[in-house]
Amino acid sequence: MNNIYWESFKTFFKIGIFTLGGGYAMIPLIEEEVVNRKKWLSKDEMLDLIAIAQSCPGVFAINIAIFIGYRLKKERGAITTAAGTALPSFLIILLVAIFFRQFEDNKIVAAMFRGIRPAVVALIAVPTFNLGKRAELNKWTIWIPIVSALLIWLMGVSPIWIIILAGIGGFLWGKVKR
Repeated sequence: MNNIYWESFKTFFKIGIFTLGGGYAMIPLIEEEVVNRKKWLSKDEMLDLIAIAQSCPGVFAINIAIFIGYRLKKERGAITTAAGTALPSFLIILLVAIFFRQFEDNKIVAAMFRGIRPAVVALIAVPTFNLGKRAELNKWTIWIPIVSALLIWLMGVSPIWIIILAGIGGFLWGKVKR
């Protein structure tokens, strides 16, 4: 029998080490491993955890790892998955900090980073569209993410206000529907 702590650490370490672009770029990998392969969560539970992790302060990738780890094995599971997620980034940043001075003016390295940027945008865009599909957006609700994005992007409204207003709106809508 596999040790769930070691299995969850390895899973999140692998996700952490192979993901460029931050927490949102990790969503497809986390979903593939946690929902499809290991069956630790259902698709609906994953969607709920994503929403909760986005709403909490802190690093999204760590938040979602903590929630999944806690779901698996309470506090020790949360610590295990958080460590698995954070350790690769810590090690990579440490190596970059140690050796970056030697490569910062290297044209090949600069070209590699320019090539990675569009791929990172795609890694973030795909889970965003998938979340939109799973959130069951329709002609009555599609305006919410569009207006929210425009308010943040064009008018500089803090995402915190968007989250608060969306939460209040969802609460009030739930009251009206009853």
